[in-house]
Amino acid sequence: MEMETEHPQPEQGPRLLRRFGLLEATALNMSNMIGIGPFITIPLLLSAMGGPQAMLGWLIALLIVIPDGMVWSELGAAMPGSGGTYRYLREGYGRETYGRLMAFLFIWQFTLSGPLEIASGYIGFSRYLGYIWKGITPTESLLVAVGVGIINIILLYRQINFISKLTIGLWIGTMITTSAVIITGAINFDPQIAFNFPPGAFDFSIGFLFGLGAATRVGVYDYLGYYDICYIGDEVRNPGRVIPRSIIISVIAVAMIYVAINFSIIGVVPWREFVPAGERPDSDFIVSIFMEKIYGAEIATVFTAMVLWTAFGSVFALLLGYSRIPYAAAVDGYFFRIFGRLHPRKNFPHISLVFIGVIAILCSFFSLGLVIDALITTRILIQFIGQIFAVVLLRKSAPEMPRPYRIWFYPIPNLIAFVGWIFIFATTDWMIIVFGLGSLALGLLFFFVWSWRSGSWPFAQTVTATSE
Repeated sequence: MEMETEHPQPEQGPRLLRRFGLLEATALNMSNMIGIGPFITIPLLLSAMGGPQAMLGWLIALLIVIPDGMVWSELGAAMPGSGGTYRYLREGYGRETYGRLMAFLFIWQFTLSGPLEIASGYIGFSRYLGYIWKGITPTESLLVAVGVGIINIILLYRQINFISKLTIGLWIGTMITTSAVIITGAINFDPQIAFNFPPGAFDFSIGFLFGLGAATRVGVYDYLGYYDICYIGDEVRNPGRVIPRSIIISVIAVAMIYVAINFSIIGVVPWREFVPAGERPDSDFIVSIFMEKIYGAEIATVFTAMVLWTAFGSVFALLLGYSRIPYAAAVDGYFFRIFGRLHPRKNFPHISLVFIGVIAILCSFFSLGLVIDALITTRILIQFIGQIFAVVLLRKSAPEMPRPYRIWFYPIPNLIAFVGWIFIFATTDWMIIVFGLGSLALGLLFFFVWSWRSGSWPFAQTVTATSE
């Protein structure tokens, strides 16, 4: 498949329907944010620092995503539309100059980082199924992940009006599941178990710093999704109000839920029973073990089914939102034209949906820890940091742009988010950093080849001069 050498115009005909209000938008974000994340990452989090002191990673992650959520809110309210980051970078850096480059690089890296995030949910689903399916082999677990991925594609490959109702249903299941954990933990919480720190837990060192970075990455991974509604802005009613409110509500609500879930579990199950995660098989379904300790195996099995429902709600929300990104880029001429097609009868971007869904299935063949590190690292430079500067550039170049929401205490939140993302990137394993920078360099190469073939920036003037 080759990149088109001309800029396709937006397709005429049926358009995406605006069916997401504040409730649906918040439900979409929260289903994405909670999902399987806190149920599979607690062992990874505590293993990062060897004890409950790793909960500091949750705090630092929260201090990053709150100001970053403000960045998303201003951009999303000012420029609602399918694509999210792609749209913000394109407009912030100049539609036909550096914005063209930044938008391309985002789409380039997103075709990997987006599926990686979805794949983490498939991996988590197959792990928790191991509590019910005793003795499940690695091969069988992989087949389960693949099967869930296929079902997810099929479920979203249908009439568009069905999606908002299903989103609410999945969100309700998520809230019931998390509430069960929190209530159980509150009743049975033992502070001596929860705060049983190992010797030297807070001794500062390089190892402590890198461990804190690893814990923060896990925390950020669990918060990812607070911006999911931005990717389908074309389908939001009154986006100037709904988008920022849904982001702010989602971050605050999920932060409180996460704190409660984590302390509920480590206050009942001694952390040494599932740390280090790689050496403790029960860490694959730690919340099921938590419920078993309190209520027995039968209730734990029922609860595991609820976790599986929650996991599926997360990957459903992700694939729904992320399938719109290549679609939006293709419609505007920044990606393969075929991804800009809407289904002729069901009115949704079916090519983009299938593409992202299939890549996500392939990414589920890797380990959970590798998937999390790779997806976070590949997003930091272009997406998260790129958007921080996009806000600054847009305030200078387009001061007249309507901004229904403006970042509170600007530019302090931008600076806090910037420092936080740099900290996470710098404390990542060097091999993951090399992978991220390598994929970025390859994207640059493809961008220049594509631009040269299409006679676009930065080769537009050269081509024109030659033709004259």
